[in-house]
Amino acid sequence: MSRRDFFFLVQQPWDLGIGSNARNLALELAKSHRVLYVNIPLDRITLLRNKPEDRGFIERRKAVLNRQRPPLERISEGLWTFDPPVVIESINWMPEAFFGGFNRRNNVRLAREYRTVLRELGFQNWILFNDSEMFRAQYMIELLEPGVSVYYSRDNLISTDYFSKHGPRWEPRIMAQSDVCVANSLYLTALCAQHNPNSHYIGQGCELELFQPHPDRTRPSDVPSGERPIIGYVGVLFSMRLDEPLLLNLSRSRPDWDFVLVGPEDEVFRRSALHQQPNVFFTGAKKPVELPNYMQFFDVAVNPQVLNAMTIGNYPRKIDEYLSMGLPVVATRTAAMEAFAEYCSLAEGLDSWIESLEASLSPSLREKAAQRMAFARSHSWENSALSLMKAIETTERTRTRR
Repeated sequence: MSRRDFFFLVQQPWDLGIGSNARNLALELAKSHRVLYVNIPLDRITLLRNKPEDRGFIERRKAVLNRQRPPLERISEGLWTFDPPVVIESINWMPEAFFGGFNRRNNVRLAREYRTVLRELGFQNWILFNDSEMFRAQYMIELLEPGVSVYYSRDNLISTDYFSKHGPRWEPRIMAQSDVCVANSLYLTALCAQHNPNSHYIGQGCELELFQPHPDRTRPSDVPSGERPIIGYVGVLFSMRLDEPLLLNLSRSRPDWDFVLVGPEDEVFRRSALHQQPNVFFTGAKKPVELPNYMQFFDVAVNPQVLNAMTIGNYPRKIDEYLSMGLPVVATRTAAMEAFAEYCSLAEGLDSWIESLEASLSPSLREKAAQRMAFARSHSWENSALSLMKAIETTERTRTRR
């Protein structure tokens, strides 16, 4: 495979301090290629509001604007980050009649900075990797003329409040203009294909090194120690994503099971009658390194999602973590979960959930732990990056034959 240059335009900045799909793909690609990872620029409203949670981001960007810090930073041999030294206009509140013009103006200003840094690094025939930047990268194919343009869909973002105003018009446009669309779930791949027939599923990578079963782990003090089966969930307890009524009905239907819920709660869950159920145990938020200690003592792991436009197509990374621990898994049937159907039980409705949980508690299912672990560990960032490269190379060969 020849060495390529990648130009990443992303939603989550490198200095956010948490993992993201784009960051993980950039790290993987930088092992064999060169990657320039562009942090989101500072916008005027964020600067003026100066919220406490944004101050670190603002101060770092202001340092670049004031030339106290260089905009280009080398992270490793093949990886750089870039902070555009501009303040762009905040436009998402604008009516559609004005949005396009102001967005193009932002794009033009950013493209000027991008051309400078691309020349500085000597990038040639580079690949534009657009991490669902449907606004700030809307005109970059035209303005920068990349060798190949890739649009990456890893969430149904237009179902969220921020993107719902302008996204339904502008995301299909940039999907159609891109040379190739790639996605991390089969559902999102199908959505991309509605606007660009050259759409590919590239899977999802996960960091599963933590999630290894160890029989000598000590049971956490907030996990029940009786002989009853433990049905466990790890993740945020947010009503937008998680089916609180289903969990309540399950706990009431099977008082002989214990339900352990690990993670921070939103207001709906804090007020939930689940807290009055004697067989439901809330542990609160835990550090990532602590999560396998809880999973080790689950008999079955669950993901009882609410079905909505956001959850139906999202790749459920927690399922890989469960499977990597060798756990039987029951999850709400969604389009994205169909890819896991051979290794998980998919349920619809209370009766189906109870039946699936009962089946998952059988010794015969627990004996298939090795198969579940092997399947989860096939979902690596290396494999996802290889699938991305295959989609790009297929696109280039097809274009050459025309």
